[in-house]
Amino acid sequence: MWIKTVAMNLHDKDILPREILPVIVIGNGPSGICLSYMLSGYTPYLSPENSHPNPVLQGKLDQQPNLSLLEQDLEYLCEGLEGRSSNPVAVLFDSLLLPDSDYGLEHASPLLWRYEPERAIPHLVLGRGPPGGAWHAMEGSMLTLSLANWMELPGLKLKEWMRDKRRNVRNDRATPAEIASYYQHYVSQMGLVDNFACGTTVTSLRRVNCEGAIGCSMWEVQGTQRRDQLEEGCPTEVPFTVCAENVVLATGTHDIPARLGVEGEGLPFVCHRFWELEAAISSGQLDHTSDPLLVVGAGLTAADAILTAHHLNTPVYHAFRRSVTDPGLIFNQLPKLLYPEYHKVHQMMTQQQQEPQDQGSTYSGGTGAQMDQQENSNNISLSSGSYPGYISLPKHRVVAFKPDRKCVLEAQDGHRTVLQVSMALVLIGAHPNLSFLPEDGRPLGLNPQEPISCRRNPLDVDPYTYQSVSESGLYAMGPLVGENFVRFLKGGSLAIASDLAKKQRAKAEDNLTTIRGAIRQAESVCVIDS
Repeated sequence: MWIKTVAMNLHDKDILPREILPVIVIGNGPSGICLSYMLSGYTPYLSPENSHPNPVLQGKLDQQPNLSLLEQDLEYLCEGLEGRSSNPVAVLFDSLLLPDSDYGLEHASPLLWRYEPERAIPHLVLGRGPPGGAWHAMEGSMLTLSLANWMELPGLKLKEWMRDKRRNVRNDRATPAEIASYYQHYVSQMGLVDNFACGTTVTSLRRVNCEGAIGCSMWEVQGTQRRDQLEEGCPTEVPFTVCAENVVLATGTHDIPARLGVEGEGLPFVCHRFWELEAAISSGQLDHTSDPLLVVGAGLTAADAILTAHHLNTPVYHAFRRSVTDPGLIFNQLPKLLYPEYHKVHQMMTQQQQEPQDQGSTYSGGTGAQMDQQENSNNISLSSGSYPGYISLPKHRVVAFKPDRKCVLEAQDGHRTVLQVSMALVLIGAHPNLSFLPEDGRPLGLNPQEPISCRRNPLDVDPYTYQSVSESGLYAMGPLVGENFVRFLKGGSLAIASDLAKKQRAKAEDNLTTIRGAIRQAESVCVIDS
């Protein structure tokens, strides 16, 4: 028998120790928020007033116009759709929420949202900070990669919310601080607050057997809950245990910066987070008079670091493994008109390349003294070209960092270069913190031998339900299944909510069958007695 969830006050954050729920969501970023919205009874239907520009998809939707999207065959609806996600339900839901948005068009969504509380599934969303997750920790001044309407969640237009706040969306894009505020407001505006327990850190997730039931199991979630210290001597971290039939992993992948795994990476001048660059600038450790900054990586955070340093006239070495023409490079996938600042970085990477044969300083191993002598002949120029103070080193990898702030790089042909730097900023992505799972969740990945990562080894889930292929009742969404963009992670909410709704309907039918059987048995007993 399920115990009804207790209302969660974001300030009290009390969790009953023996509470059992149908669903627990670990992670309160946009993935967890969107799923909570759909589990709270907000249900998508086909609108009689709007149609989809894709006639094939519209034809499929017209076949059962009175049936909610949660009750339809998602695999059938996904057939033939193409988009910038490898997850078919993500492409479907994105197409329904933002038809033809990839072409810069703004068609009205064919979906109509109805609040049907009878469909609500009791659930609890756990998160370390306020609703919005990692967005509260991101740099507040940079613009988001995605267009503003791509960042919004169902039922609350981001642009309208920003207008109400008397803010303007620059170039149709917002800052992470604005997005974080929007997500936090969304939870309150949509009446989802009672489902959220913030200030919680999950330390263990495991399957346990139900008491007194053979062959029955559920998920046990253990962790700590941060509370305001009301009385002297009261603990601020209180342990909790809560159980659920289903658990959804929505933790994101921003917890643990990826590391190169090379010699000297733990030295004080080697950093792995963007805010460490900002701290060095604020403290005066880095300015236009400093030795060059080495930025390692070719993603958007690396580009933001380059732009930040370039605006301060701080010289920059930029090393990355790919070629500047590699189609997999994110800069080669972004429209130039929408992302002028990133296009500028790509221009810098292309026009200011340093090829191995042009370099004057080489290093083929040997003692530290030999390396110092070779480094002194470094002829890499940072003063020439269209972008003075910057040089890119494509197809290079870091071999080692040395205590005297020297970095050894190696090109594809084995040629090595030694650079003198003031600071090295390694920005090559991040890994999720799944320490609460056995073996950090590796058995759940596509390759159980490798660490879980968004790009290389996401969790292995059914593409139409997002349920783990190896653990029933365990779901994953967002970056854990390869979705880095908010516009696509919303598809996970649809897939999971649809599957959980089917489970609830099946359970209700089983209960009804049991009741009918009991009634028939009672009636037969009455006949015999009479």
